[in-house]
Amino acid sequence: MIASTVALDRAWLGSLRISERGFLMRVDMHPPLPENMNRLLAFLRPKKGQRSMSEMSVLRTLFRYQAWANEELLDAIDRLDPEQHGKERLACMRLMNHSLIVARIFAAHLAGREHGYQDDNSPEPPTLPDLLATLTASDQLYLRYIETISAPLLSEALPFTFTDGDRGCMTREEMLLHVATHGGYHRGEIGRILAQLSVTPPWDTLAVHLHRTDPSRRLAAAAE
Repeated sequence: MIASTVALDRAWLGSLRISERGFLMRVDMHPPLPENMNRLLAFLRPKKGQRSMSEMSVLRTLFRYQAWANEELLDAIDRLDPEQHGKERLACMRLMNHSLIVARIFAAHLAGREHGYQDDNSPEPPTLPDLLATLTASDQLYLRYIETISAPLLSEALPFTFTDGDRGCMTREEMLLHVATHGGYHRGEIGRILAQLSVTPPWDTLAVHLHRTDPSRRLAAAAE
């Protein structure tokens, strides 16, 4: 939103120019200096009920990253020898199944319907092909949700009940962020299990995802 890299306190100098949607605003020296800063902050602050396009873009990026990382990790789990590392393979699959069930529970909260789960995991995980198919479907559901939801609805608070019976209330945006960060937490657990088996886990970082899915980023950096 701010065209230059100067800090906000440079607005005190009265020469900061801001560009948003092609509109230029000048913070000049004519009003008192504190008033200049208030005008600047008011301009940057989203209006009530609104979300900037950058916030929607961040959510979209997070869930694209999650879909990519889930597929990479399930592929690594599939390469574990069931005979040699059966216990660890099962632990990894249970963690991924837990992430899936939590994602499905919050998808139900977002849709305003019952999810039908009594716990946040199942006694036994599904087979790996079934887990991959269901997790992929869940990731795509969230991506479609982000593409179709109107930005003002993200701040809507929704009451719900946790599987242990406790009451909760979160905005739609908070639910989306919870699903994304919760999944990343458990992928990290699985990565640790793989490392203990001397198996190199997938390089699960947002930076790697961005550059592998868009190699032109490296070409742009090389051209600098």
